[in-house]
Amino acid sequence: MNKSKSIWLLPLRSVVFLLFFVLVGAISGLSDISSWWTVVATAVNVFTIIILVICAGKEGKTFKEKINYEKGKTSVKQVILVSLLIIVVGMGVMYLSAFVIYGTVMPSAAAMMAAPVSKPLAILVFLLLPVTTALAEDGLYLGFGVNGIKNKWCAILIPAFFFALQHCFIPTLFDLKYVLYRFFSFLPLTIILCWHYYKNRNPLPIMIGHALIDLATVIMVLSTSMVPGLYEKMLEQL
Repeated sequence: MNKSKSIWLLPLRSVVFLLFFVLVGAISGLSDISSWWTVVATAVNVFTIIILVICAGKEGKTFKEKINYEKGKTSVKQVILVSLLIIVVGMGVMYLSAFVIYGTVMPSAAAMMAAPVSKPLAILVFLLLPVTTALAEDGLYLGFGVNGIKNKWCAILIPAFFFALQHCFIPTLFDLKYVLYRFFSFLPLTIILCWHYYKNRNPLPIMIGHALIDLATVIMVLSTSMVPGLYEKMLEQL
């Protein structure tokens, strides 16, 4: 798999999420399939990582080589600065997008991301989702996306577009406001991350910062799953 071919992997996660939520929702008849997005995302992450490892192997590389990981290249300062950047930009733009589109910084679409699941699954998600998301998403959009395109701005903007687009389908809701809210909540951050990676070719600070912001989300899911009535109280306050 050469550079020109690797970019065809970029829509992978968007397609998988869309198909899963639509098909499984239709087949199972579950009206609340979107509430299980953390479980679905964890499974899709594992699937994505397997695909990326296979594709890297076809190029004669390891996954680490494909994402340009080098042991000892990252300093604590880099991790702190990039993590702060991800948290501030990620949360700030999300609140701004919510306010512009919904007129409030905490719409029901945002609260839905903290929907509870069964306690065993909540613990599993807590342990696996942040790490697997960083490996799957950053591996795909940075390692295969940014590294797979020669032109500078195409290498930044095309992966960033698909990086943000996938969030429109996690979970999948056929509502224009929701899609716009999800897309624009992530696009500025994904552009920054792709630009930073293009410039430095060091995935570790981005992956750590990415895992930390996802950790905050799964802590909320763990809380609503462990404390009966907490999620309902959150919804009542909206």
